[in-house]
Amino acid sequence: MKFKKQIFGFMDMLRFKKLVPNRREALANGPADPLPTEYRTNVLAHRLHPGRMEVELVDAVMVTPTIRKLTFRRTDADAFPFFRAGQYVSLQSPVGDSLVSRPYSIASSPREALENKLVLGVEDAGFFSGYLCRDAKPGDRFVMSEPSGEFHYETLRDKKHIVCIAGGSGITPFVSMAKSMAEGDEPYEMTLFYGARTAQQLAFRDELDALSAKGLKVVYVLSDETCDGCEHGFVSAALMEKYVDIRESSFFLCGPQAMYDFVLKELAPYDLPRKAVRKDAGSCGNREVSDPRTFRLTVHVRDKVCEISAQENETLLTAMERAGIDAPNKCRAGGCGYCHSKWVRGEYVVADGRDGRREADRKFGFIHPCVTYPASDIELIVPVGE
Repeated sequence: MKFKKQIFGFMDMLRFKKLVPNRREALANGPADPLPTEYRTNVLAHRLHPGRMEVELVDAVMVTPTIRKLTFRRTDADAFPFFRAGQYVSLQSPVGDSLVSRPYSIASSPREALENKLVLGVEDAGFFSGYLCRDAKPGDRFVMSEPSGEFHYETLRDKKHIVCIAGGSGITPFVSMAKSMAEGDEPYEMTLFYGARTAQQLAFRDELDALSAKGLKVVYVLSDETCDGCEHGFVSAALMEKYVDIRESSFFLCGPQAMYDFVLKELAPYDLPRKAVRKDAGSCGNREVSDPRTFRLTVHVRDKVCEISAQENETLLTAMERAGIDAPNKCRAGGCGYCHSKWVRGEYVVADGRDGRREADRKFGFIHPCVTYPASDIELIVPVGE
């Protein structure tokens, strides 16, 4: 086979031959200034995704007999990262001998985060939440995760009009979403149904009433009393049809499981697509076990090995926190995968409907301790919290 020589190929050979000498000359003639240690892209990435943040509680006020509004500022930076309205943060603090953390939805707006202000609404229900409602005081320091979560508006998925249904402290992400809409950062139209037993249990009502003048349509629904300006009963399909077009809306639900069960049953006859209804997943708590057994939990964190006790009715994450182990976690609902840990040996049970592992994780022996309960002595390799 004969090849015809091309002049351009010959020129490429000459350039290649001179590549090394040309590079040496360019390096020799280059400036002696040191390379930059920071780049704008990396600085921006760190501002948006700082990982763990050091924060201080600056204000705490009860907004209902059981819900406390907590306002924080960052002490390790001059602002919180911008986030999507509806997301949550995980708050961590030592309480006695335990190192406890819980996720809480953000009630402030993304723009307020840039002013170094972040607000949570915490209900006095549970070990850590009770501590935050009764004992935490301005000046106390905490560790907070960066904002996370998929409970937010998405233009490619959701309708222009969204219907938000809240129960109890489940109002907090919707306060943030309403503020973000009013500030022009989100394009949706929002109707909020807020259910409670009595008017006294309606948290953030002053803020919601103020937002009503800025485009929010809010409907208060009381089950145990009648009150001017409030509907009576429950958030039923018949009630929703008075205010919204159900088939032309996307639904966001945040509240207790009983509320989810009721609302989903009411919406079932409409045969809405799966993407039309989203629920905010609550933390996975203890499971019901009569006369729970106590097992030995062996935890490897890098070169450190801890042997602790774990109750059959508590998650592996709860057992580690009770022993003061800094085990990474965020959602505590099995979805985010941040607590992703390697199972070594032992039997375990995953909470019903909470197994968010990928198929590869199941195959190669990884678990999410936040939704996993011991069924025998068990051993884990846990990543270092960052």
